[in-house]
Amino acid sequence: MTNDLQSLIHALRDFAQAREWEQFHSPKNLAAALSVEAAELLEHFQWLTEAQSRELSPDKTAEVGAEAADVLLYLLQLTDKLGIDLVAAARAKMLINAQKYPVRGP
Repeated sequence: MTNDLQSLIHALRDFAQAREWEQFHSPKNLAAALSVEAAELLEHFQWLTEAQSRELSPDKTAEVGAEAADVLLYLLQLTDKLGIDLVAAARAKMLINAQKYPVRGP
């Protein structure tokens, strides 16, 4: 896993420990929180057209960035609790997807 992700995971652990939140951070609870945050991310695009979703205002982009960060943080906490190397899992999934969906020739 990259140093940036490892550093972020350690910071998340420290953050939760300092607040005594570890007791609430079961894989089930983290997956539920991740789902809620993903829905909050989606909420920013509700009712927008395809074109509008590609041309967000700077303020809206910042709000979407904050929600995307929440999704990432919960995903990192979940995979950390389960001992999953997220980067390795993503690379493995990309290989599976490449086999499942091969590039079609012209």
